[in-house]
Amino acid sequence: MTPTPSGPTWRKSRHSGDGQDCVEIARDGRGAFLVRDSKAPGAGVLRFGTADWRAFLDAAKKGRV
Repeated sequence: MTPTPSGPTWRKSRHSGDGQDCVEIARDGRGAFLVRDSKAPGAGVLRFGTADWRAFLDAAKKGRV
């Protein structure tokens, strides 16, 4: 996890090991889900609403992503 004093607390899967080929997720203060590349955290953030995040997780669990 990479806590930022004025920002969200980022986390990544414990299954990612020491590799940098993964994404990190966080929640913002308004309930959105944030996603960024762990090897380029300053490159930008994708923001998803709750419904879109749930749809993504459902698709991932079914092997559609």
